Amino acid sequence: MLSQLTLAQSTGDGNYGLFAIIGVAVLLFVLFAVTLFLASRYRRCPSNRILVIWGRSGKESSKCFHGGGRFVWPVIEDFAYISLEPLVIEIPLEGALSLNNIRVNVPSTFTVGVSTDPVLMANAAERLLGLNSVQVREQAQDIILGQLRLVIATLSIEEINKDREKFMNLINENVGQEINKIGLELINVNIRDITDESGYIVAIGQRAAAEAINRAKVEVAQQEREGAIGEAQAIRERNVRVAQEKALADQGQKEAERQKRVAVAGYEAEALTGEAESHRNQDIAVAERKAETVAASKRAEQQQRVQVAAAEADAVEGENTSSAEVAESNAKLAEVRAEAKRRADVAEAEALQRIYTSERDRELARLAKEQIAPQEIEKQRIEIEAEAKAERARREAKGDADATLAKYEAEAKGVQQVLEAKAEGYRKLVEACAENPQVAPTLLLIEQLPELIAEQVKAISNLKIDKITVWDSGGGSGGGRTGNTTADFLSGMIGSLPQVHELAKQAGIELPGALGKVSDKPIIDTTAEPGPDEPAKV
Repeated sequence: MLSQLTLAQSTGDGNYGLFAIIGVAVLLFVLFAVTLFLASRYRRCPSNRILVIWGRSGKESSKCFHGGGRFVWPVIEDFAYISLEPLVIEIPLEGALSLNNIRVNVPSTFTVGVSTDPVLMANAAERLLGLNSVQVREQAQDIILGQLRLVIATLSIEEINKDREKFMNLINENVGQEINKIGLELINVNIRDITDESGYIVAIGQRAAAEAINRAKVEVAQQEREGAIGEAQAIRERNVRVAQEKALADQGQKEAERQKRVAVAGYEAEALTGEAESHRNQDIAVAERKAETVAASKRAEQQQRVQVAAAEADAVEGENTSSAEVAESNAKLAEVRAEAKRRADVAEAEALQRIYTSERDRELARLAKEQIAPQEIEKQRIEIEAEAKAERARREAKGDADATLAKYEAEAKGVQQVLEAKAEGYRKLVEACAENPQVAPTLLLIEQLPELIAEQVKAISNLKIDKITVWDSGGGSGGGRTGNTTADFLSGMIGSLPQVHELAKQAGIELPGALGKVSDKPIIDTTAEPGPDEPAKV
């Protein structure tokens, strides 16, 4: 009975363990399945798509996410993706009416795409979710065509053709606002060409080209004119600059010559200073060498005395070697004393040498301070004063020489001009008298006659003559003719007066009253000789 109870108990425990294992396995399986199911409901959003989740009740019809991942509840929520890839839309716009009622063709290309802005993503989820790219392109194309026509209608042909920036800004503004309503944004606009059937744009281009050509011709002519003016100005400035540079070169040459003369004088002064310095150094060196010679002589005498003492000690030692041990002991004692004395003498000599050297250096320093230094200072002062006086004299002499040279040059130039003018006048005078060459010297003599007469008059003008008494010896004048010397003088002088008056009259000169005047009355013969006792008449 007991064994049966034990068997039943063991059987019950085994069944309980089996049930527990089965329960744990089932629980793990359920947990794994639930985890796998939940993981399958977690949706990740790539960067080129928008994740749209909808189905839960709320204020928003859907939720849009760009990037990352979201959990989508089963049964109550669902999801879809919207592509962000750009769409290229060809717009073959033709016959669009402009502001001035001219139809134009504006073929263009627009690039659009779904925006990642939260508001625009919500618009795209509401209006583009579930549509393929072709359907989205058709919707955007209709919107772009309408807005492009509207923009062209607000602009004239001139504004479209010239102000492309304004045209593009209006397209971006109007088209962008309209496609934003369906969740798209404008990425790029490319206007390929603008044409019209009437040829108005071509005519505008031709007119602009003609205006540009005419303007270019005018600018070319203006530039040529400015170039010619600039060339003339450059030539004038070049000539002026060349003249200035030549003047500066001459001035620089004169300045260099002056600096050269000043530098040469300075170098000569420095040479003299250096020569005096070298003489002074030579005297100092000679004095030092003499002092060193005296010191060396003293050292030689000292060594001689030491060597004599040593020789004497050696002699005494040689003489005492044959003596007894007492004499040897005395000799050794004498040798020790001699060595001590020698060392003392050497030490004393060295000490005296150092003392003499110190005294020499001190004496040299004192001489240099008391005598040489004042003499050097005085010498430098004298040299500086002499150099200053020489420089002042040189500059004054140079100034006087320059002034004298300028004066002589001016005088020479004036004399040269006067001589050249006279030479030109003489040349013309000779040319005028080519038919009668003897007239030219006569005219030149007449030209100089006033100066000659003025000098003659000046020679006797200051003489004070109260009376003139002429005594005649009554002798003949020789030559076989008897006559009076005074009479001959007076006759000659009076005979020459008419010619002098005639010459002065021709030259336009008024002679002094002392020379008399020429009368129009008949001339009386005055050549008759007076008697021997009659005085001559003046």
